[in-house]
Amino acid sequence: MPLTKPNQQLRRDLKDAAFALEEAALDIFSKAQGCKEAEFLVAMEKVSKMHEQADRLKAYADEVKAERIVRTKV
Repeated sequence: MPLTKPNQQLRRDLKDAAFALEEAALDIFSKAQGCKEAEFLVAMEKVSKMHEQADRLKAYADEVKAERIVRTKV
């Protein structure tokens, strides 16, 4: 059964948010490469957390596609 419009939008929003987080993580990584080691390590910790959150959002998007998460009308 195809996804409803609200669920399609929810999935799209989750994937877009994950992509934005991944792009921001890449920007932080690029800027941190010129930093001293201690600052670089702090930045890499933030990048790692951003990637974890992006992965979680993509997993939620997959659950929406599988209809385990649905947006209902209120």
